[in-house]
Amino acid sequence: MSNRIERINAEIKKQLAPIISEELSDPRIKGMVSIVKVDTDSDLSVCKVYLSVLGADGEEKQVVEAISNAEGYIKNILKKRVILRSLPELRFFLDDSIQYGIKISQILNDINN
Repeated sequence: MSNRIERINAEIKKQLAPIISEELSDPRIKGMVSIVKVDTDSDLSVCKVYLSVLGADGEEKQVVEAISNAEGYIKNILKKRVILRSLPELRFFLDDSIQYGIKISQILNDINN
């Protein structure tokens, strides 16, 4: 991955975090949402945003769906904060690697006990 794409990923991640946590007022967004990874295609057409949702108790997919539904609103705010000729299309995905890691840790602790 080129330095330019890495810088774009970092800037999009930095600017998306406060938008999702502070500016979205959808009641379906529960718990703490954090951005795990941002992956922009080399042609800047699509930006995949991987989200981790903690504290939603089984409603993680609904939270990501609510954020996906607000993609147009998020993109309009992001256009003002990230200077690019064309902002890539945002696609949001649930990243369950944190929950998977916790589950593996619990299994290992059970084995050791």
